[in-house]
Amino acid sequence: MKNELGLMHIYCGDGKGKTTAAMGLALRAVGYGYRVVIAQFLKDGNSSELKPLSTFKNVTILSGKEVAGFSFAMNDEQKKIVTKNHNEPLENAISLCEDGECDVLILDEVFGAISTDLIDYEMLLSFIKNKPPQIEVVMTGRNPNEEFIKIADYVCDIKKVKHPYDKGIHARGGIEV
Repeated sequence: MKNELGLMHIYCGDGKGKTTAAMGLALRAVGYGYRVVIAQFLKDGNSSELKPLSTFKNVTILSGKEVAGFSFAMNDEQKKIVTKNHNEPLENAISLCEDGECDVLILDEVFGAISTDLIDYEMLLSFIKNKPPQIEVVMTGRNPNEEFIKIADYVCDIKKVKHPYDKGIHARGGIEV
């Protein structure tokens, strides 16, 4: 069935559920026997969904270090460090794909890393354009670049209509994180 893989998904928008949708797809793929690689950006690797997924032998999780503060408040040296911390999991994910060790690649919050210039955009774009044809790719985050939208086979725009954060309720463990 692996010969049926190779499409690209984008889960974007300002609503809750982009990562949740991607992780649900990861669970479905694992259940089918696919090897899943999850690379997270702008997160520290402590998201609750990673705990159960990490128990499967056919799941590899690559997570950078947490980004302290907002990119607009970082100096050049801080941005350089954060970019390096994001490029490492991306490079590892690309290597796993090129070595035939991945069937489904999830790049969680990659569009946030792109929009804040905290990832090597050209490396990512080059990989997406030249990826092994049998790799299914899922990318999440707000405001995807038009270039990626044109390449994608699926684009799901998750729209916020209402959110508890608007009432001052912060992210809750097991629900939002």
